[in-house]
Amino acid sequence: QVQLVESGGGLVQPGGSLRLSCAASGIIFKVYTMGWYRQAPGKPRELVATITSGAGTDYAESVKGRFTISRDNAKNTVYLQMNSLKPDDTAVYYCNAKWITRAYWGQGTQVTVSS
Repeated sequence: QVQLVESGGGLVQPGGSLRLSCAASGIIFKVYTMGWYRQAPGKPRELVATITSGAGTDYAESVKGRFTISRDNAKNTVYLQMNSLKPDDTAVYYCNAKWITRAYWGQGTQVTVSS
C-alpha cells in the first residue's frame, strides 16, 4: 500500500530553521509531483510548495525566499528546508503525492514556531 511518512517537525524559535522529510513507498516516486501543504488551527489547508517529476518548483508567496523544496528520487524522499521561520508558519505540515488522478497524503507533522 501507499505510505507517505513525514518527519522533522518540532518546536523552533522565530528565525530558526527546520528540515522536513517525507519518505514515500508503494508508488513510482519519480513520476509523481510531490508537495507540502500546511493547516493551522481554524484555517483551511494551504499549499506551501510543490516539485514536479522534472524538478520544477512552485511556492506560496508567503514562503518564497525562506523555504526550499527538493527531492531525492533514489531515496523516494521529498524535503522541505524551512529557514527564517515565523510564528505564522505554525501548522501541521502534510506531504502530498500526485500523478494524473491519483493523490495521496501523509499523516502530517507538527511545526511550532514560538519563543
